[in-house]
Amino acid sequence: MSDLSESARDRLWMHFTRLSSYAETPVPMIVRGDGAYIYDSDGKRYLDGLAGLFVVQAGHGRQELADAAAKQAAELAFFPLWSYAHPKAVELAERLAALTPGDLNRVFFTTGGSEAVESAWKLARSYFKRTGRPGKYKALSRHVAYHGSSMGALSITGLPAIKRDFEPLVPSTVRVPNTNYYRRPPGAGDTPEEFGAWAADRIAEALEFEGPDTVACVFLEPVQNSGGCFPPPPGYFQRVREICDRYDVLLVSDEVICAFGRLGEYFGSLRYGYQPDIITCAKGITSGYVPLGAMIASDRLAEPFLTGKNWFAHGVTFGGHPVASAVALANLDIFAREDLTGHVRANSATFRSYLERLTDLPIVGDVRGDGYFYGIELVKDKATRQTFDEAESERLLRGFLSRALFDAGLYCRADDRGDPVVQLAPPLICDETHFAEMEQILREVLTRAWQMI
Repeated sequence: MSDLSESARDRLWMHFTRLSSYAETPVPMIVRGDGAYIYDSDGKRYLDGLAGLFVVQAGHGRQELADAAAKQAAELAFFPLWSYAHPKAVELAERLAALTPGDLNRVFFTTGGSEAVESAWKLARSYFKRTGRPGKYKALSRHVAYHGSSMGALSITGLPAIKRDFEPLVPSTVRVPNTNYYRRPPGAGDTPEEFGAWAADRIAEALEFEGPDTVACVFLEPVQNSGGCFPPPPGYFQRVREICDRYDVLLVSDEVICAFGRLGEYFGSLRYGYQPDIITCAKGITSGYVPLGAMIASDRLAEPFLTGKNWFAHGVTFGGHPVASAVALANLDIFAREDLTGHVRANSATFRSYLERLTDLPIVGDVRGDGYFYGIELVKDKATRQTFDEAESERLLRGFLSRALFDAGLYCRADDRGDPVVQLAPPLICDETHFAEMEQILREVLTRAWQMI
């Protein structure tokens, strides 16, 4: 792969990438993965501190996942789920339904997370039309939350900067506060429990303002990704569930990142003990070996579509692809055999402890998250929690940190969708040796970052 010419590499339009960044420097080429590590075209090794993109739960180079793909492709490479089925999709749907909380027994396959979110919003709208409440169509979500890049999912997303180029978007989405306890506003409570109640009550307030008869659903991640891993305060989701029931609004748990062991359970809603009406998932369902996503809905939401001429007029060509379904089943076999969810639960506190050692650095303001999903917020002044301005953040993150961490042998995410953070979400097979390696690299690079401010 290293013999690819620069002109050939220029043909590739990379995702969420400033192409100007590589006007004078070559694009890094990752050519191989093994366990918790990836290797570039020059043979250099990097610790994959982001599991690709919150995806490679079982680690790189799992031969049995590749074998499952090859075996299925030789038997049935493709067939759609449009009025027909194939065994692997049926088997996977049954297995997922057995893992979900409550009566989430209807599995609608997609090819990724954005499609799963689109499917959930479309189902919510369609459900209320089929049950005589056509005016319920709006969607609520949280500030700074990312829910996908397709037009509907982007409309639900709470990040104005990544939406501007594509406006006007789908109307009828509303934003509510997120669960960033570190930067909670004045009057939002002194304890996590008080803050959780305050944040949940803002959802009720928004429903009242919009008119509950116009709102179909609320989209919430168990741990919010954008902004840097905001976990829910104690009691938050239980109160949200009560609010959704009171106003007859569907609770969508967007678990594209948080499902399949990232938080130590198969689903994040199980981790925090709440019952959603819909779960959206993708990424870790196959450990990234083949693209696959799903919207998993309650039996109640499927009922209007079970009789007569009613149908959910929605689908995608490659949803529930036979090869992807086979790989997902093999991936779940690895989860069960190696108890990956138990491994995360047993090691999460150790992971956190290594990251919290970095709080002795003046640039580290907060360490937050859960499971194998943590964010480190960077600050200009720890005592006042003063953040960096736009120019400083640009210089710090894109001008130094992203490249410096990679050059030091750690692939992770330095981002400022919200305040500047470094995010870490390694493969679920990682242990203390990997945590120690991350801490050492982060310490060295963050120390240099502070010196250059």
